[in-house]
Amino acid sequence: MPETTLQELDVRTIHPRERHPRIFHLFDSLESGSSFQLVNDHDPKPLFYQFQIERPGTFEWEYLENGPRVWRVKISKA
Repeated sequence: MPETTLQELDVRTIHPRERHPRIFHLFDSLESGSSFQLVNDHDPKPLFYQFQIERPGTFEWEYLENGPRVWRVKISKA
């Protein structure tokens, strides 16, 4: 069943050291099968690797926009 509104977390205005904890907190609060859209000012590839280490097999990662000024990633809880 498609989601009507995808929750958005824009981390561009969040202090860098607070970004990953906020993202993981939101992810952990999701129901299985739910998603949110991450908005960032750079490619969040390091976050992807952190997800692979800390939440292996529990997430899906889909780029919706690939810069150069804005990156949007749909992160889903498996």
